Amino acid sequence: MTVAPRDDWRRPGPTTQQRRNDLWIGLAVTGLALVSLTLARSTGAFLLGPPPSGPEQLFWTVTVTLPLVWRRRWPVATLLVVAVVFIAAQARSAPETQFSAWALFCALYTAGAWGTDHQRARQVRLGVIATMFAWLGIYYAVMIDHIPADAFDEAVGPVPPVLAAMVTGVLVNLLTLGFAYFFGETAWVAARREHELRTQAEDLRRSQAESRERAVLGERVRIARELHDVVAHHVSVMGVQASACRRVFDRDPGKARTALSAIEQSARTAVDELRRMLGVLRTPGAADAGPPAGGDVDRIGELVERARAAGLTATLGVYGAPVTLPESVSQAVYRVTQEAVTNTLKHAGADLLDVRVRYLAREVEVDVTDNGRAGGRVNAVGLGLIGMRERVGAHNGDLEAGPRAGGGWRVRARFPLATAEPLADAEREPHHDREPAVVREPAVGTGHAA
Repeated sequence: MTVAPRDDWRRPGPTTQQRRNDLWIGLAVTGLALVSLTLARSTGAFLLGPPPSGPEQLFWTVTVTLPLVWRRRWPVATLLVVAVVFIAAQARSAPETQFSAWALFCALYTAGAWGTDHQRARQVRLGVIATMFAWLGIYYAVMIDHIPADAFDEAVGPVPPVLAAMVTGVLVNLLTLGFAYFFGETAWVAARREHELRTQAEDLRRSQAESRERAVLGERVRIARELHDVVAHHVSVMGVQASACRRVFDRDPGKARTALSAIEQSARTAVDELRRMLGVLRTPGAADAGPPAGGDVDRIGELVERARAAGLTATLGVYGAPVTLPESVSQAVYRVTQEAVTNTLKHAGADLLDVRVRYLAREVEVDVTDNGRAGGRVNAVGLGLIGMRERVGAHNGDLEAGPRAGGGWRVRARFPLATAEPLADAEREPHHDREPAVVREPAVGTGHAA
């Protein structure tokens, strides 16, 4: 993970929308401050002493609040301007104090939350707070001699009235400035943590993408290796048939023609498999390491037996007239079934498993269902599903994987076939003999998956 050190991280500036919001907020506060000034003049409540002229009052009111328009674009500069004008306005006894104090609070908070250089912003904020208390002390020292003699005639508390007024002012300022500092610091920490989480999430996504890329390479090489074995097998058969044809060519033309037909068929199959292998290696995508190499459609029964041994009630059904499948297709059907059964055993928590192989007019289909848990959403980047999808895609087939409406999980893969010849009776499995159209093995075994 490459997360910027906390002390070195700088918060990015505000977005265009945030700047637009600051503009309207600053104008709104300035307008409300002018309303507050009007009310203060109307009531004659001049808390800081005799006020300056009307135009000067307007000047101080606007100057202390309007800089909030730029509070997130230039937070530290805004704080310095507001703090200086705030002190100057009070020194001139400007009557508007409510929104001026709020503007100082907002500027102090924003400098902590949005300061690009947080260390510098912290120093400036602490300096402004210290300056405010220094100004408060100067104000008390200057005003103490101008307090009317009857100002505290009704005071009844145990604390001297002048001291009580000073302590009250200090506490109010301490709470106001302290909260502004605290909330600004909290907002900056939250923004930094959000940045770190986004960075970690991006690193995680990148790592997962790299893992999938490595997986696709391994899976494609594995598929290509299997297809290579198929092509090598057919080429070897072609060599044997060619040798037999050469021996009987003169004395038995019929056998020679049979051998040549076998060579022709093997050559076509080898070319098709070679084209498929090259397509697998050229096509970009994502795949994952799958089950070990080997296996064909005739060994699907072994997978069902393994599920029974694990405690599942497993059934196998074969539908349609079995045909001779290309070796690569037969391997792909087996591998998809193996992955589906393995997922059921490992993740589904099922106790029923149903495997069906259908020989259709121009395609072969394998359908694996269970009654286990279904998450409700397919994990499209799941490595097992990626491996199955890669194998099906290599043969231009279709794959469906997801939860069933009645509960459980279903994996169904269809592989298109070229013209294929039905198996001879001697080549069929025993359980296909009596009813080749629809056959199912009886359910054997009970219990739950481990």
